[in-house]
Amino acid sequence: MAKGYRGRVLWVDLSRGDIREEIIPDKIYEQHLSGTGLAAYLLYERIPAGADPLGPENILAFTSGLLTATGSLFSGRWMVAGKSPLTGGWGDANCGGNFSPAIKQCGYDGIFFTG
Repeated sequence: MAKGYRGRVLWVDLSRGDIREEIIPDKIYEQHLSGTGLAAYLLYERIPAGADPLGPENILAFTSGLLTATGSLFSGRWMVAGKSPLTGGWGDANCGGNFSPAIKQCGYDGIFFTG
């Protein structure tokens, strides 16, 4: 597994009420840097073209940064991303606080919501 990553993400399907883990191959981490790259890759791969941004096919991603939970200063950043209802394209926000280290300490690089 690439350094700084946990190697897995959590998928939460709100329509079906189930939760599953997915192992992310090292190759994906090598090609798509940090939580932003991971979110971009998974969202572009899995949100169907023409999906309603407010519909069940959209994915809302919460990902942590590469240095999160490493002890590095100012590294507790996390990002939320998805298909924007305003533009119909990529939408994201970058935030700080305790949420990102909590994701990493639970053993995940991100939590992805569908449904």
